[in-house]
Amino acid sequence: MREKVRFVSGDVECVAWHYPGTNGGCVVMAGGFAVTKEPGTDKFAERFHQAGFSVLAFDYRHLGESGGQPRQVARVREQLADWQAAIAFAATLPEVDPAKIAVWAFSLSGGYIFQVAARNPHLAAAIAQTPNADGPAASRNAIRYQKPLAMLRFTARGILDAIGSLVGRRPLLVPLVGQPGTVALLTTPDAISGGDLALNPDNKYSDWQQEVAARSALRVTLYRPGRFASRVQVPLMVLVCDQDKSALAEPAAIAAQRAPHGELVRLPGGHYEPFLTAHQEAVEAELAFLHRHLLEDKPLPAVGQELFLGVRPPEVDVNDIIIRLTAQG
Repeated sequence: MREKVRFVSGDVECVAWHYPGTNGGCVVMAGGFAVTKEPGTDKFAERFHQAGFSVLAFDYRHLGESGGQPRQVARVREQLADWQAAIAFAATLPEVDPAKIAVWAFSLSGGYIFQVAARNPHLAAAIAQTPNADGPAASRNAIRYQKPLAMLRFTARGILDAIGSLVGRRPLLVPLVGQPGTVALLTTPDAISGGDLALNPDNKYSDWQQEVAARSALRVTLYRPGRFASRVQVPLMVLVCDQDKSALAEPAAIAAQRAPHGELVRLPGGHYEPFLTAHQEAVEAELAFLHRHLLEDKPLPAVGQELFLGVRPPEVDVNDIIIRLTAQG
C-alpha cells in the first residue's frame, strides 16, 4: 500500500510514506506537535488512499525517521519549510497531478495549515483538523488544568533549555502529555483521556518518542497562525471539536470564518475525537471536501460557510451528513 520515500528540506533529508493513488489527487500530511507520521496520519491516510488519493505523509526534521540534529526539537520556521519541500516533492510523484494537491494536519500542525495554504495559492484544498489557531489563548486555557508550581517548573526548564541551546547542550525534554502537577506540555483532560488512545492504542507505535525539547514547547505557546486565515485563497476546511480543551474550538472557528473560501465543520467531543468515536463522520466530511475540490469542478464555498455534523440517519447518503448554514454578517 505504501513505500518509504525521501526528500530534501534545507540541508536535511526528510522521510515520508508515499501511498500511490489512482485519481491524480494527492494529500500531503503531517502529524501534530512532535507526533511522528505513523501515529499522526495512518488512520486518515489509509482512508484517503482507499478512496483513490495519493498520500505523502512525512516526518518533520529532527523527528521520527527524518534527519536533523539535535533530536526532538520542533522549530516553527523549519517545519514550515518542511511543508514547502513536501508539497514540491508531491508534485513530482509520477501519478500526481500538480494541480490536485491538498494539505492536511491536526493540532499545532493543523495551525500550520493556515500559513501553508496562504503561502501556496496553487493548492487545490487545505484541511485543518482541530487546529491550534491561537497559541496564547490555548496556553491560557491550559493553565486552568495545571498546578502553579508545575507551570513554573515547565517555564524554567524551557528557559534553561533555550539558554543551553546557545552553547550546544543537548535538549531538555518534556513529555507531550502528563497529569496535572507534572512538567508536561499538555495536562488538559482530553489530552490525558484521549491522546494515547487516539494516537497510540495498545502501544502500536512503540518507537514514537513522546517527548519534545522544552524550548520548543515554550515557544509554540506564542504562535498564532489563525491570523493568516484571511490570506488563504484556496478552499479551506477547518474541523473543530466543541469540547476541545487542548487547542480550543473558537479561535479556529473564527479563523475559518475569516478565510475567503472557508468551511467550518463542528463536531462534539474533545481534541482527539476525530481519531476516536467521531472518526467516521470526520473522515467522510473530509473525503467529501477532497472530492469536491480535487476531482470535481465545483464552485468555491461562500465566505464563512458553517457545516454541522450530527447523527446520520441510516437511510441518508454520506453527502447528506452535512447540514449547510451560511453565516450571517
